[in-house]
Amino acid sequence: MTRRVVISGLGVIAPNGNGISDFELALRKGQSGLRYQEVMEEAKFACRVAGTPQGANELAEATFDEDELLAMNMSHRYASLAAYECWKSAGFEIPSRAEEAVDWDTGAILGTGIGGMDTTAEKVVPLTNAGKLRRLGSTAVEQVMASGISARVSGQLALGNQVTTNSSACSTGSEAIAMGCERIRQGLAERMLCGGAEAASHYIWAGFDAMRVLCRDFNDAPEKASRPMSASAGGFIPGAGAGVVMVESLDSAQRRGAPIFAELCGTAVNCGGHRGGGSMTAPNPAGVQRCIESALADAGMTGADVDAINGHLTATGADPREIQSWSRGLARGPEDFPKITATKSLVGHTLGAAGAIESVAAILMLKGGFLQPAVNCEDVHPEIQPFEASIPREGGAAPDMRVMIKAGFGFGDVNACLVFRKWDE
Repeated sequence: MTRRVVISGLGVIAPNGNGISDFELALRKGQSGLRYQEVMEEAKFACRVAGTPQGANELAEATFDEDELLAMNMSHRYASLAAYECWKSAGFEIPSRAEEAVDWDTGAILGTGIGGMDTTAEKVVPLTNAGKLRRLGSTAVEQVMASGISARVSGQLALGNQVTTNSSACSTGSEAIAMGCERIRQGLAERMLCGGAEAASHYIWAGFDAMRVLCRDFNDAPEKASRPMSASAGGFIPGAGAGVVMVESLDSAQRRGAPIFAELCGTAVNCGGHRGGGSMTAPNPAGVQRCIESALADAGMTGADVDAINGHLTATGADPREIQSWSRGLARGPEDFPKITATKSLVGHTLGAAGAIESVAAILMLKGGFLQPAVNCEDVHPEIQPFEASIPREGGAAPDMRVMIKAGFGFGDVNACLVFRKWDE
């Protein structure tokens, strides 16, 4: 059974804007959410810049009851805030905690890359080592387990369909959306809240700094530190936040009179098998190319139908290889390459939330008919220079844009690709 699938709701907590209105405005302006982080300097990180949402705790305190807040760590708060906004933007009311009704037609796939490491590092390890187990309280397990974010949202919104948490490194958020789409196509659900969340914690980012994959050259100029497609890119900037989209069958959305932000026409996920140059930390270019081709085939499209790309583009040495994979996967060279945007230049790399936050960005650009400016790549990488005309440095209106393709590529040589089409039916 195959059904058309649409996006009927959006929610976001991002370093440069909480909520879809502020986030869209930040995208249009090219407004960065990257900031100097004192805690990273105190911990002697070489990188001292990160993208962290501002005011999220205050929003959570205004939204959730006190007993809920005590059991919600940072990733729970980000995910729940984004899910609430998505739920309401899709035309639903937040159910009372006293209600007994369960929505059996709606589920959630909300992923995370690292999980509750902040809680583990700040509470579980020190209190355990100090022999003070009772001070952990009764909610420690639900905060540190990876599935805590999806379980939390399922209780808040009384979801009765499949509720789970996926984790595939930096492709997590995109993969969650693809998984939700497949469930709806098969007729197993009418709606799925899909996306990802990642907490803001130097404990989460420490291993990446040790790997020397974080940018250390722009600590005194945070907004310039994330430089996708740039010759002076020195590594990625870590970020945090959450993105959630309502993936829904077209029939259900139309019956409800729901807003439709975009159509999700095609998806694909795969792995490069750690061969052909692929490894735990690098993608097999053939795997990336096949993932792009498979998503287009699933959408019944070819590369010629694509108007714009929202790339993974981490501001590392992988960027030139990614552009080449896009070129091969779309069968389009520099002379007719689509416009390509890099949301990480504004929010950093939000790890397990990246594909979700950037999908929200892609959908907003598609619906609003604009492209975010590609900041911080005034010095285009030499291997990317042939494609320079496709980089929208100033951003701006794109009223003729109809199809945008989004991808996420993660540690473990895993890939996920989504094809969105502007809804104008």
